[in-house]
Order: sequence, then structure tokens, then C-alpha cells
Amino acid sequence: MKSNTIPTLGAAAAFIATAQAGLRFPCSTLTVQRLDPAGQPGALPSAHLHMIVGGNAFNATMEGDVGERATCTTCQMSEDFSNYWVANMYFKDPKNGTYHRVMPKPVQPLLGGSNGAQGGLTVYYTQFDLSRDNLKQQAIKAFPPGFRMVVGNPTETKKPHAGLSYQCMSGSNRGTIVSTWPTGKCSNGIFTTHHFAPCWDGKNLDTPNHQDHMYNTVTSEGFTNAPACPASHPVRVPQVTFEVEWDTNKFNNLWDPKTDKNPFQWSFEGTGAGTHADYMFGWKGDSLQRAMDKSECFYDGCGSIKKQAMTEANKCTVKDFVKEDIDGWVKYMPGQDPSSKPMVKKSFSA
Repeated sequence: MKSNTIPTLGAAAAFIATAQAGLRFPCSTLTVQRLDPAGQPGALPSAHLHMIVGGNAFNATMEGDVGERATCTTCQMSEDFSNYWVANMYFKDPKNGTYHRVMPKPVQPLLGGSNGAQGGLTVYYTQFDLSRDNLKQQAIKAFPPGFRMVVGNPTETKKPHAGLSYQCMSGSNRGTIVSTWPTGKCSNGIFTTHHFAPCWDGKNLDTPNHQDHMYNTVTSEGFTNAPACPASHPVRVPQVTFEVEWDTNKFNNLWDPKTDKNPFQWSFEGTGAGTHADYMFGWKGDSLQRAMDKSECFYDGCGSIKKQAMTEANKCTVKDFVKEDIDGWVKYMPGQDPSSKPMVKKSFSA
């Protein structure tokens, strides 16, 4: 699936100067564990491995105002104690079938003194698109405490949700936006993007499938404008997006596109179309609302959001709840060994 829309921010340095609507900031990796308080609350461990960033209130079960419970965050915006997580990427050796976890690396370019991020991802909160805020047409309402949502579905095998995409990186060029795994070797890694729906029903903090309380009005790729919200979901919320750069080039000498099928996959053992992402709101007080009320601002809401050095953000941790060895070459990905699959709640797992 090709994109004819405005490129994502890092794709062209010249675009940065014109981008003036919303927030953009890095978050280092908080932890990598089989925990999923949105898709499988209470499951310890959850079905598959996730890479998680954000506040240290993260746990197998999360209810209520997590922003008030957290005491630190791996995000540069020091008032953002939200959590953001995705399935971890794996490389499957085509010769012997063993697996190795792929590491994330900081998304480039970094802005506003944000050097020092460790792994993790880059988060956006846009008001309309990257060049306009559109506040005169529709106000943006920040999420309430306890809010959560999911985009995508790990069981999807055909076509992913709009806004979930891959790019094959070569140097600083991110390449064409596609809907599933790149077919060739990517010399600088695989770039993934996750756009969440921008319209909320205004009532439910969550729904059984973690998606019905939201409505997606964006059907194309990139940071495009979001059409008006429908009557069923009338509340325009910030469009949350996050990007991850996966360091796949370390494995490029281990496979040949001419003879081997794509060796990269997600930790849930699904297809590339099953990519998905989870979000749990955790901003302190009215900090996110202050930023969304600012007109023609980008990066930090014209200074309305407090920032911290990434060296400080990197100190934030959570304990190892699962106590599972996830590194090195393994015969099975965590949770996939048929002889030792854990008993977990049967629910949509994201």
C-alpha cells in the first residue's frame, strides 16, 4: 500500500520547519515482558511479549488514574505517565528455525535536546495533522483518567487497520509505506507506525474489544487530517501515534531474499497484518489538555509541558514480574513453547 500523503516527520528534515501542530517526544524502553493490562488484564504472564514505555505504574492489572500512582516515566515529557506498548519483533533464522529478539532504537531525528533515549519509541499527539491544529473548527478534549484503547488485531491475516504500517529504511530514507513486512533486506532497519483513532464516544473508558468506544475517520497513511467525528463518537481527542525503529540490519547477513521467506515476525506468531498497539492514558492533571489548547505549537506545546533529560528518564524502571529469559537465540519465542504454554484468560490479546 503506497502513500501519497504528507510523509512522517523523520522522513524529510525540511518538513520539520513547517510542522506546527501537536506534540512529539521520545520515550525510552521501560521494560520488555509478557504483560498486557489492556488485552489480558490480570494475566501473569500474558500470551506474548511486549516492548513497553512510559510510567512506572505499569503492571499486569491497571485501573483508575495511573498517572497519579506513577512516580517516574521514561518519556521526555515529565508529566506523561501514560503507557504505550507493542508486540516485540523477532528474527527467525531460516537455517535452523531459532529465534532472536530484535531491539528497538531511538527514532531519528530527535528534537529539542532529546538525545540519550534508549530503545523505546517516539510519541505524537496531533490536533488535526502535522501542519495545522484546526482548533477554530473543533476543540480537542484530552482523555480522562482510566482511559485505554487498542489499534489493530493480532489475529488479522489479510489487511491491517489503516495507519498501521511498515517502511524499509535505507540510510535516512524511510522508504515506501507498506501494509505488511518489507520483502527485501532493509539496510537501516524496519520502521513501524501506529496511528490510533481520533474520535471517542465520550462515555466509555474502555469496551470489551478495546476499540468500539473509538471511531477512526482516517483511512489513509501518514499524518493526514482527521475528518469530522460522527454523532456516535462525537468527541475529538488527540490522535495518538507512535513510531518504532527496529534494528533488523544486524540480521541481514543471516538470510537471502532470493531463497528465504521474510524472517521477521511479531512475538504473537501472527502475520505482518496483525500488527497492533496499546495505549493507557496517564498524564498528570490537565497537562495534556494545556498542550492541546495551544494553537500553532509543535513538539512541547509552546513550553506548556515540562520536560526532563533523557538521562533522568532512563532511570525509571519497573520490576521483572514474569522473570523470563528473553534474550539470546531460543528455540521458541516466550509463550510459544507448546509444552509449557501458560494458562491465561481467553480474551483479545493486544
